[in-house]
Amino acid sequence: MLQRIQTVYLLLSIITSAGLIFVFSLWENSAGEPVYAQDQLIAFGMFIASAAISLVSIFMFKNRKLQFVLGRLNIILNLFLLGVFVYWSLTLPGEMDISEKGIGMFLPIVSIVFLVLANKAIKKDEDLVKSVDRLR
Repeated sequence: MLQRIQTVYLLLSIITSAGLIFVFSLWENSAGEPVYAQDQLIAFGMFIASAAISLVSIFMFKNRKLQFVLGRLNIILNLFLLGVFVYWSLTLPGEMDISEKGIGMFLPIVSIVFLVLANKAIKKDEDLVKSVDRLR
């Protein structure tokens, strides 16, 4: 069951949450230096937690309901992370801390898209199994 399309989507979510945070900066500070996710402990922890939930979800292929619930939990975590980024960018005084927003602030959106696609594929598999059970 690891060859399913939801595994690909979950792997892309892991790459987005755990890999791309080291490539793309979250923002630039007033000195023009890029700030990455590992510099902000809260953001780094949430990104790693999201990647860990996706990894655990890949190996829950025998329990599709739990896999679906973990996907939804991961979506909520990424929405919360996105809210933290919006809060930081709106409440911190203008040019003092966050001078220019980086593409790293939008990585949770990419991860959410992959998680939604994975959940749709999991739901489709669950519906297929239920329809086959009805025929028995």
